[in-house]
Amino acid sequence: MKLAFLDAKTIGDDLDLSQFDQFGEVVKYSFSTPEEVPGRVLDADVIIVNKILINEASIGTAKNLKLVCVTATGTNNLDKEYLDKRGIAWRNVAGYSTESVAQHTFAMLFYLLEHLRYYDDYVKNDHYTNDTIFTHFEKTFYELKGKTWGIIGLGNIGRRVASIANAFGANVIYSSPSGAAPQEGFHQVSLDLLLETADIVSVHAPLNKYTENLIDFSAFRKMKKSAIFLNLGRGPIVVEKDLKRALETDEIRAAGLDVLSEEPMCTDNPLRGFSDSNRLLITPHIAWASIEARTKLMNIIAEQIKEFFSL
Repeated sequence: MKLAFLDAKTIGDDLDLSQFDQFGEVVKYSFSTPEEVPGRVLDADVIIVNKILINEASIGTAKNLKLVCVTATGTNNLDKEYLDKRGIAWRNVAGYSTESVAQHTFAMLFYLLEHLRYYDDYVKNDHYTNDTIFTHFEKTFYELKGKTWGIIGLGNIGRRVASIANAFGANVIYSSPSGAAPQEGFHQVSLDLLLETADIVSVHAPLNKYTENLIDFSAFRKMKKSAIFLNLGRGPIVVEKDLKRALETDEIRAAGLDVLSEEPMCTDNPLRGFSDSNRLLITPHIAWASIEARTKLMNIIAEQIKEFFSL
């Protein structure tokens, strides 16, 4: 059997992938352009991809292909109709990054909530040396206890964030953009009520017809002036030019993003050049990528291959 990793760089260079050697010949490509893919899948039985488009143009030459493994939850890159026509199976992975994304959600929140950039700069720029008193009150912050945390999208990650927020003493509410039935043990409210009452708003929803461009300027205007907004779902859920405007006009206090409408960040992204890190924190889609999450991801992929071929 031959396995081909077509964009291995997307899961990191630091993982041990030797377990895949048990299946036969393994070829790893850091990246593959659309022009390179057809030649690289010619004799592959299994291909392992993250973002590469899998369709007739890319795999039409793959005569031995039996299984496509996606190292992610989303499968928008797969032409499933074509795969079905060819009798080629596909697998994706869900639930591997719940702890990692939840942890990053709170890392982003505390960075913004407690003005950590400002206070670190204050000390590093030598303002604290021989200061007047032992502390510094220029930037105030509040406790999570008693505050309202609004979650948009209550899947595995949203529920984990809710449980941690509850542990801090926050009051958690949530809204389902798709209008799904209420989940037992959680307080569901309308999106408008969530936006109007939450001190922290975090997005953990998938991108679909209900969520695309959901958070626009009208949504930001409904939020508290003191609200912190976090998006760890998908970039196009937020209208980025509206977020920039909301920050510039003080509609909200701060925002943290781990996802953007186009990744990597494009040169014409309206948030590019917004330099105030105390108001806007952007990380490059890393919330999912703890060592543990990526290791779990690849272990699941290996088990899927074993199961598919009855090994």
